[in-house]
Amino acid sequence: MRLERAVDDFVVQLASERGLSANTAKAYRSDLDALAAFAGGRGAHDTSDLDLELLRDWLWQDSRSGLAKSTIARRSAAARGLTAWLAREGHTTADAGARLRAPKADQHLPRVLTRSQVDGILDSLAALAATGDPVAVRDVALIELLYASALRVGELVGLDLGSLDRSRLTVRVTGKGSKDRVVPFGVPALRAIDEYLATARPKLAARNSAEETTAIFLGARGKRINSRTVYQLVASLLADLPGTGPAGPHALRHTAATHLLDGGADLRAVQELLGHASLGTTQLYTHVSAARLKDTYRVAHPRA
Repeated sequence: MRLERAVDDFVVQLASERGLSANTAKAYRSDLDALAAFAGGRGAHDTSDLDLELLRDWLWQDSRSGLAKSTIARRSAAARGLTAWLAREGHTTADAGARLRAPKADQHLPRVLTRSQVDGILDSLAALAATGDPVAVRDVALIELLYASALRVGELVGLDLGSLDRSRLTVRVTGKGSKDRVVPFGVPALRAIDEYLATARPKLAARNSAEETTAIFLGARGKRINSRTVYQLVASLLADLPGTGPAGPHALRHTAATHLLDGGADLRAVQELLGHASLGTTQLYTHVSAARLKDTYRVAHPRA
């Protein structure tokens, strides 16, 4: 079987059987296309040409080219998934990637804002919204909900009007693997959303007379807001704040999760809120909380 054809069939199977998101399927295809290109350069064009040595050489080249350990680990996982599938389907006599290993990804603690920083961001947005600008009113509701519910940016932009349950202060989202979950939010977020829906969304929707949309959050032209716009908004809000690490919407998700744990929330409850399949993923935030505690201790304790 030609390797390119195998990659196509494998990715399609993954998407249909495991319900992968478009971004995850795209990442698998990108990694495996890179493997196919590397194998082709070695004269290996068929699935039967794949062996452990070739796979190791591919990852070694990636390492030499400066790719991050996390990227190499992801590529290793994609290759192992492909070779395991090829063996199960009978396209190869053995699983060439069964013993393939990759370096462990570096553990970087996510960026977490302080409560005063979050308050400052929301206060500055509220001041802009007081001018009546519909985009500014939208931004208050958007950031309030991101922080209140720790949503992924893809979940946020995919929200429809029917997703919102005002009486129960919850929103239904579709997360990774097309899995639905119900996420709570607070009264400040509800107030901001109500203001946006009553005064700003109709003005934004009127800018797009060609079609109606059920999206909660609209862009400046009246269509469903996209992830890039949300990234740009959050990045602009975090640009002048001290701290290192990514400055996109995930920083607010990290912040919300850490603040919940700092406030005494149960780890499994936070796992459910975030939509993590594994508790181990959520446990990263316990490390963040511990790191914050140590920083506070070093600053505050006289004998630290």
